[in-house]
Amino acid sequence: MSVFLPSSGSYVNIMASSAGTEKALSLLRRLPRVGLSNLKPNPGAHRNKTRSRGMNGGKTHGAGSKGSGQRQNFMRLGYETGNNPFYLRFPCQNYYKGHHLKLSYIPVCMGKLQMLVDTNRLRTDIPVDLTQLVATGLFSVRPEEKEGGFMLEDDGMDHFQTRMNIEVQWASEAVIAAVERNGGTITTAYYDPIALGAACNPMAFFKRGVAIPKRMLPPQHLIDYYSDPKNRGYLADPDLVAKERFILAQKYGYELPDIKSSPDKDMLLERKDPRQIFYGLEPGWVVNMKDKVIVKPTDPVLKEFYAS
Repeated sequence: MSVFLPSSGSYVNIMASSAGTEKALSLLRRLPRVGLSNLKPNPGAHRNKTRSRGMNGGKTHGAGSKGSGQRQNFMRLGYETGNNPFYLRFPCQNYYKGHHLKLSYIPVCMGKLQMLVDTNRLRTDIPVDLTQLVATGLFSVRPEEKEGGFMLEDDGMDHFQTRMNIEVQWASEAVIAAVERNGGTITTAYYDPIALGAACNPMAFFKRGVAIPKRMLPPQHLIDYYSDPKNRGYLADPDLVAKERFILAQKYGYELPDIKSSPDKDMLLERKDPRQIFYGLEPGWVVNMKDKVIVKPTDPVLKEFYAS
């Protein structure tokens, strides 16, 4: 359908314009949300600072020292003024290969975990995850310094006598055996830096009024660890995990408690979705701290975007 516009003296196809609008809107719905990570200033909003000529006093008028120093001819990174540079003096070693991708983990020994339970600083009637451990006030995780969460160590595991459902980021075989020997369950799960920041300080995250993001999957070099049932990875097959529980009990010589007959069966078997950050809160929900309500998405496009 075409309509004549007297102001321009031409015909405009309304159907074509509406189809283009719908196409543009559907494209916008699938683009990433606006955030600090993808914002940039308008062209020409910032200008690079240039050296002043007559504004500054002194011997060099703010230009610095003589020679290349006053011409802003900065040396490239790694240049050592003619010397053999560091990266050529020392050869590459396999030990440091991919060191920029490696994460460090905050150690939590099992003796200290038992002490937190005995002093009522850690609840065992609910699943214990990264948020619960940080809430004790004794630990802190800094994602900006390449810290990936908590690593459960075997110090004091002979004194550990608590049945709990705990989720950490790294655990050894002896630690897994110590938890399961007491009738508990353990899961190793990966958190990306954005999810880690939200899980460490949920109150500050909720006050921002943004939707809970999806937890990203592990990078390529960690996929094998979190998919292995021996490590109780959160991406492993539950049937294979049950089989490995029985094999580990035979290896360490203890009788595996039956979780299904336990009064805390629901709590011990509770697991997060691989894309979920908080227990009981799904990705895409907005927690309004002021009104104390939870806003859930209703748009089918948003539901599809935040689906696991």
